[in-house]
This record gives sequence, structure tokens and C-alpha cells, in this order.
Amino acid sequence: MKKLYNLIFLCTIGLAVFSCKKDGFLGQTQTSNLTEDVVFKDSVNATAFLTNIYTSIGFSEIGNRFSNGGLDVASDEAEPYDNSATTTIGFANGSVDANTVSGDAYDKCYNNIRAVNVFLKHLPQTPLKDVTKAELKAEARFLRAWYYSILLKHYGGVALVGDTVYNYTDKIDAKRNTFEECVNYIVSECDAAAQTLPVTQSGLLYGRASTGACLALKARVLLYAASPLFNDPSPGSDTPLGIANGDQKALVGYTDYKASRWEDAAKAAEAVINLGAYSLVVDNSTAPGYGFQYVFTKRVNTEYIWQLMRPSNQELENIYLPPSRGARGGGFPYQEFVDAFETSEGLAITDPKAQYDPNNPYAGRDPRLEYSIIHDQSTYITNTSLNQTPINIYTVNGLGVGVDAIYAGTKTGYYSKKMLDPAAVPNSFNVTERCIPLIRYAEVLLNYAEAINEFEGPAKAYEPIQKIRMRAGLNPYTLPAGLSQADMRKVIQHERRIELAFEGHRFWDVRRWKLGQETQTMQMTGLEVKRNGSGALLGYNHINVRKHGFKPALYLWPIPTSEVAKSPLTVQNPGY
Repeated sequence: MKKLYNLIFLCTIGLAVFSCKKDGFLGQTQTSNLTEDVVFKDSVNATAFLTNIYTSIGFSEIGNRFSNGGLDVASDEAEPYDNSATTTIGFANGSVDANTVSGDAYDKCYNNIRAVNVFLKHLPQTPLKDVTKAELKAEARFLRAWYYSILLKHYGGVALVGDTVYNYTDKIDAKRNTFEECVNYIVSECDAAAQTLPVTQSGLLYGRASTGACLALKARVLLYAASPLFNDPSPGSDTPLGIANGDQKALVGYTDYKASRWEDAAKAAEAVINLGAYSLVVDNSTAPGYGFQYVFTKRVNTEYIWQLMRPSNQELENIYLPPSRGARGGGFPYQEFVDAFETSEGLAITDPKAQYDPNNPYAGRDPRLEYSIIHDQSTYITNTSLNQTPINIYTVNGLGVGVDAIYAGTKTGYYSKKMLDPAAVPNSFNVTERCIPLIRYAEVLLNYAEAINEFEGPAKAYEPIQKIRMRAGLNPYTLPAGLSQADMRKVIQHERRIELAFEGHRFWDVRRWKLGQETQTMQMTGLEVKRNGSGALLGYNHINVRKHGFKPALYLWPIPTSEVAKSPLTVQNPGY
């Protein structure tokens, strides 16, 4: 519990100063070591204190977490740039433990939770109008719920500190609350905050918490809670992980199964849908599935419900683009991920009815594939020209012909393209107005489809899934009639894998579905494209990249040893 104790002993006052620039309330951030008394006697400083708590909301899912690809490379989506980050490599090969795991989630979340509590403690004395105080209090409670939700999916039940602001002289209760208590607390905080906040935010307040964000977080948390990892339907199952015992059981999930938890999740997602405030960004006239790319290039759009605000930037381009475009490639997509994309007619490439040509593997595929990966001869602008030029990943006589080639730049034959702005590139004047999505409407539709399928069966799951497939540009986008619940479950899991790729979902999805042994133990591969000296295609060579490993303990993160050692009340997660 080192970080929990440290954050209780110390409070560093960070002030985020508003900007009137078009990038909004996080446009500029400055820090200053002012005392609490000074900060909260001034309305601007007090509001800026709350603003500063927003700056870390995206740390868990962003692609540069751990410096080598984030959670994408800790799952079956992509291969890391290098082996320098022990946390991602440990999850990939199944060797992570409490001594080597990163404590960033524990640290950042509890520090921000304490900052919320400091803010709530002083807010009543701050010189602000009552209506403003009410809205800021609601924002703070949502932010606290957000950080607890990150802790929950990492560790299961964690210590709930309520509104308490501990000092170093106080006796600290480091006992973890049960998983159920944490879920109920997050849901209640979201419900309370939603009563006060506007449905959406706009103008300079765009990016701040809203009713939509509160209800969407509630829906996500309830979906996770209803899932097999935490709500196990297996006959006779009394431990969510199969390896928990004693005091661990209630910490890592429910100790009973209730189908009604799926109903709760479905109703929560439906509540977001019924707001009528959000919709998918659709544009199949410019190009099939173009809306799927376009949405990620625009800061303000109808699909973003909760997002990490950014000034004009090249952030993701710096993470993911190949060396010839000024980056190094963040995580290199696996061939298994590429193969998961269906044909443009919505058929698996292994389906005998599919018009899939292995000698022209990227033609006639789900349009989202071209918007998600860079393969050999994909085109992209350079830092000196807006002209689209080919990216050479192929080999000649087993050797790459440039910095982007397999074995030289990428380890798998691919680079990630998801969420990149095709008009932006590092080291140039081209930037994007993009912010980073944390919850978008497509996820809400998928959440509803999954929950209602598990509770009632597939009938009501068709519409939301088909909306997503229509936006993707699949033709036909409709699903076969008469799908069973099990068949629809596979469809939903497939759509989440494709639609939400590289947004930080896959790592958590395969865990909450308890598919670790199935999806995280594979030999992951890449693709070498072979050409002759003139550039003519000679063929393809599948290569082994990394053998993944998994054990039941990896369904949850270990609490760092340094934290557990601080108190005998802190129970470690099972298997560590």
C-alpha cells in the first residue's frame, strides 16, 4: 500500500490554468506549489485544481503507456516495439508478478481520488455560486468514480476511502472492499453526478464530465460486473478465478451468479441510447466505412461521450507511424488480428463462400482493416510532402529494402493506423484537432447488444450490431436470421475486437469473458512480403513472432508487492 499511504501523507497542489484557445479547458497546463488555503479562497484557482484532475483520465488505455505500446501489446493485438517494459512483456508471455508489475494504476488513481476529496472538502468555502458548486461537485464525484473503475478492472475490489482526506498522523484502514461494494459505490456516484450535470458539454466545457459520461461509465462497469470473470455461471463455481480462497473470494468477484446483472447492464446502456444525444458518425459515400476513420480525426463529434482532451497534436502519429514517417511504430499488429477482419460481404476469410484471395489478401476486406493497419504498399504522406507515397515493408532475398521493412522497422510486417489522421505526420506542420476517445457511442451499442443477448437472447441485439456494421461499410451489413444466443455472442465478441481495436478494450474483454486460455496462449505470427528487385510480388511467408502465455492469475493484476507489504490488512490477488 505504499502509494496509498504516500498519497495520504502528501498533497501536491497542481493548478491547470484555462485557455481560451479552441482546444478547450485543457489547452494549457501549468503547475504551482500553492497551499490549499490559497487555492480554495480563489474561484479560478479552485476550478483549475479540479481541471488538473482531468489530465490523467486517459493514462490506462493510451498507446504510449509503458513506453512500448500500452495494453495493445500486452494482449493478442500487437507485438511490442522492444522488450524494455516488464509489465507488457510479462502479460504477453504469462510471467508477470507482483514484484515486476507496474504500479502506475495504483499510483495515479489513488492520487487523483485524494485530489477529488481535497477539492470536495474545500468546495463549500470557495467563492463560487451555488449552482456552479453543485456542478463542480458532480464533476468531481464522477472523476472519482472513473478512477475507481480503473482500479476495479485492474485489481478487483480495492479500498474505498469515501470522502476522507487522511493526514500522515491518521490511522489508515488499508482493508480492501469487496468487488460488489466497489461496483455499487461507482454506480451510486455515477447516478448522483448524473442528476446535476448537463446531458452533454459544449464550447470551452467540451470534455468535462456530463450526464452522458456518467451513464456510459455506469453501463460499462455493470457490463464488466455481469461478465463471467466476476459473475461466473459455471455450475458449482464459488470462486471467480477458480483459484481464489478465503478472504480473496469476495474481493475478485461476486460469490454467486445472478442473470439479473446482465439485465442491469442492458438497462444502463439503454439509458445512454435513450438520451438521444449521441449517434455513430456515418459516411459511406466518400468511401465505404469512411466514417469509421473520420470520427477519430475530429475533436467534436456525435460519437464521443467521454474523451481525453488534447491541443492540436501529432500524438498518435508519433506513437504508431513507421520510421520513414518520423516515428518508430508503437505496437506492431499481429497476423492473427489482420486475419480476424471479414470480407467486405461480412464473411470470415476462412468461409468457403468468401471471395478471399490469399494472393491479394487485403482486397475486398472489411473497410475497417485499411483504417486500422498499415501493410506493405499502404500509402501515407511524408513530413515534406502531402502526396501519398507507398510504405515499403517487403524484402528482397530475405532482406528489407528500407527503414520500414520487416526485420528492420516492424517485427510483424504491419504498423498500426487506427485513429491516425491521414493529414498529419510527425516532424511537420501537419497536425490534427483530435482528442483521445475514452467512451464512444459504438461501445455503448456493443455493451447493450452483449448484455441483452445474455439476458434475453439475440432478438434485440441485431439492431445495434447492424448499425455498427453498416457504418463500417460492410455490404450486406445485416446478420443472418435465426442466430442462437451462442452464435450472437461470437458475433458481438468479433465486432468488439474489430471496432474497438487499439482503444484499450481487447486486454480487458478477453479477461472478463474468461477467454485467456483460448486467446492468450497462441503462437503469434507476422507476414513477410517477398518481392524481386523490380518490386514484383513473389509471395508471402508467415513467420513466428512470439509465443504468448497465460495462467489464471493473469485475469487480474497483482497488487504491487511494495503496496501489500505496508499493511497486513491488504490481501493480495490469487495466484501471486
